[in-house]
Amino acid sequence: MTQIGIPFLFLRGGTSRGPYFRRADLPEDRETLAQVLIAALGAGHPHNIDGIGGGAAITTKVAMLSASEDDWADVDYFFAQVAVEERLVDFKPTCGNILSGVGPAAIEMGLVPVTGEVTEVKIRAVNTGAQVVARVMTPGGQLSYDGDARIAGVPGSAAPVELSFRGVVGSATGAFLPTGQLRDEIDGIEVTCMDVAMPMVIGRAADFGVTGYESAVALDADRDLFARIEAVRLEAGRRMGLGDVAKSVTPKFGLLAPARDGGSIATRYFMPWNTHPSMAVTGAQCLASCALTPGTVADGLLERPARSPANVVLEHASGTIDVLVEYSTEGGFTLEAAGLLRTARKLAEGTVFVPQMVWDGAR
Repeated sequence: MTQIGIPFLFLRGGTSRGPYFRRADLPEDRETLAQVLIAALGAGHPHNIDGIGGGAAITTKVAMLSASEDDWADVDYFFAQVAVEERLVDFKPTCGNILSGVGPAAIEMGLVPVTGEVTEVKIRAVNTGAQVVARVMTPGGQLSYDGDARIAGVPGSAAPVELSFRGVVGSATGAFLPTGQLRDEIDGIEVTCMDVAMPMVIGRAADFGVTGYESAVALDADRDLFARIEAVRLEAGRRMGLGDVAKSVTPKFGLLAPARDGGSIATRYFMPWNTHPSMAVTGAQCLASCALTPGTVADGLLERPARSPANVVLEHASGTIDVLVEYSTEGGFTLEAAGLLRTARKLAEGTVFVPQMVWDGAR
């Protein structure tokens, strides 16, 4: 069988991993692009046996990079969420964990030059329009993946990648509160529908019959819980102006409970048809914003900080994640910026092959 080779880098970004491509090495039209990514990652099989996917949503993510068309940014980051068991690709969301690897990958690809001991890479998230500054460690003018930074959900340590997000409010819906309300009642359960970095539906764990402290494995085994979540999510998606979201990973879903391990609040994040083993970077920003906003379902679950910036420590299924939030409360809650620390590591580089009948290599 004749195949088409596509060069790629393979990186762990935060608690996700996947291939990083140059956008110019892939087909321009979305329909063909989706088929290429399905073939490359092996979507449509629980083990992605015929591709380089890892058999889980956090390991079937794709980053596509190019020199930015935006005056502010250095790099355009176009994200794709490839399904595991279905032959589907969702281009609507973005991924903050995979974004953790964009700065290093952009340097590796020659899209951004090293500028000193630390190189700042200005990134435009094409899917949502968010502006992100990534501070990448380049000691002695060389990209380094070695360091002492540790993040929950990843063994060992690595060089830190500091991320600062702006322009993430209303990333998909155009509004902080897409339904216009701090709380909505759906199927007799109160939820907050919020769009900060990622549109989310957020509820209290107790209202869904769980504690919010369960492991990801235990939650995934509770199919009644997922049935309740999906019913609420589908209606919330409609109310948020996202239409029929039955085949879309957005809006994501989150549950809140009082902290029990020294953090600000306990959280569980859903992708949405299984439980995230740790926490998404985009979801962390939305959950932290919900926690800080008076009148949301987070009321009574935490003691809110008195001033900005606030360090919100989210307890999740693998540990904690800190979100440094700059915000204003004049005339209601307004998010100004969110900062997170992640790590990334290059795992491999080379060429991935797709059948020529999927794509003949022409753009």
